[in-house]
Amino acid sequence: MKKIYNSLVLAFAMYSKIPTPKADWEKENMRYVLCCFPLVGVVIGALVCGWGWLSARLSIGVLLRTAVYVLIPVLVTGGIHLDGFLDTCDALHSYAEKERKLEILKDPHAGAFAIICGISLFVLNFGLWSELSMHGVRSLAFGFVISRCLSGWSVATFPCAKDTGLAATFQNAAHRHAVAVICSVELLLTLVAAFFKEPFGAACMLAAAFLAMVWCYFMSRRQFGGITGDLAGWFLQVSECLMAVVVVIGDLLWF
Repeated sequence: MKKIYNSLVLAFAMYSKIPTPKADWEKENMRYVLCCFPLVGVVIGALVCGWGWLSARLSIGVLLRTAVYVLIPVLVTGGIHLDGFLDTCDALHSYAEKERKLEILKDPHAGAFAIICGISLFVLNFGLWSELSMHGVRSLAFGFVISRCLSGWSVATFPCAKDTGLAATFQNAAHRHAVAVICSVELLLTLVAAFFKEPFGAACMLAAAFLAMVWCYFMSRRQFGGITGDLAGWFLQVSECLMAVVVVIGDLLWF
């Protein structure tokens, strides 16, 4: 139980800005961090639903309501996945060799394409969330968990682009088979809950997230030689955006 507790603390310390107790960053304590990663998505989903309920009760306008929707994941995570998205966009738009792209991923400076893609992502997400009914918001709340289940599964199973870095560290520390199985079970439980509450939205989100994961697998192998922590962040941002797209389409057509 102590190892699970330490993994839970490390997951929130690594992937969120939520205050956590002190934990040792030892290999033994990092074995199941990826299994606890989806719980950060549970917190984000709960906050999103809570804000949706509160903003409706207070009759808050669509602009402020949407702005908070879009900022909640950034505030909870500290932008760690957004950082990976930006680095990956810079590397992809360099059209350089694999080795140079991997160097760009490690560069702390943001290039022009990172800024362009980051602004575009925020504008698109703002537009998408502004179109959602509360029904759609409840559906997308599950999406924050789905994306993290698949992200953890991909880090545990996809080949790594290099022997160093965050993804390699977690792969080396983790029981990869156990992590993949646990993340799959967590995904199944999330989908069961989502289907019970929002069956149509759950089906659409699963299809969109799976498409993003397949896209990430082939892109990462071709462009970088495998997965990295930044690419996992890129996948998470892209999958959540795609899930928002399909939920908005369903919202507009059926509700």
